[in-house]
Amino acid sequence: MFSIPNYSWICVQVAKENADVIILDDNFKTTVNVARWGRSVYINIQKFVQFQLTVNVVTLMINFVSACVSGSAPLTAVQLLWVNMIMDTLGALALAAEPPNDGLMKRPPVGRGTSFITKAMWRNIIDQSIYQLAVLGVLNFSGEKLLGLTGSDATEVLNTVIFNAFVFCQVFNQINSRDIEKINIFRGMFDSWVFLIVMVCTAAFQVIIVEFLGAFASTVPLSWQLWLLSILLGAVSMLVAVVLKLIPVERITKHHDGYEALPSGPPEGIV
Repeated sequence: MFSIPNYSWICVQVAKENADVIILDDNFKTTVNVARWGRSVYINIQKFVQFQLTVNVVTLMINFVSACVSGSAPLTAVQLLWVNMIMDTLGALALAAEPPNDGLMKRPPVGRGTSFITKAMWRNIIDQSIYQLAVLGVLNFSGEKLLGLTGSDATEVLNTVIFNAFVFCQVFNQINSRDIEKINIFRGMFDSWVFLIVMVCTAAFQVIIVEFLGAFASTVPLSWQLWLLSILLGAVSMLVAVVLKLIPVERITKHHDGYEALPSGPPEGIV
């Protein structure tokens, strides 16, 4: 007596061992949810990378250029530590926790050879970096004259304004990073409670650092006018993002991945 092997069971086990994703039920809706969440994770990582690269470029350039020209850097080590917390911890939590939306399934699939950092991401990174560097550079080299700062603490006040404006640029750029290509960056923002909590906590901690932790963070309390200026300089980055997103950077192709689009109607001559 001998038993006939169950080839279907063997095939299932082989398929499981070679599969990247295993769906535990036979519901087709599960497949759609897997694709939906997979695209959401991919795009959320892109958002975070765009945000992180912008912060890194601006931080490195403003400190390097200022140190070479004037011999001192406007951002101290403690301030950079706080910026890194915004970028690596709070920023990652806010952008990675974005829930998927229905528009994700309308996007074309991403090929294996496609660059992770797209042209739209490079556009946003470079242009936002240029804006922030221009603002911080003007404040660093001409801020005392433009703001009318006088007295023995003029340098400390100016450096605090630079630090404050830089942080609020990142706060508003974090909102810009919610959508890489579309102008309406507020869509669904109030449905993501994690994102809102991170934004509120970032702003609250910034107030505490500037106003109450001066000895630790090398800051001095600012007047309401300078606070308003810092927030406005950060908010302008949202207007810059709107203008930049009107510039097309992705070349539209007629075919995708070698497949021709299906006709939208019956062939000509057929009624």
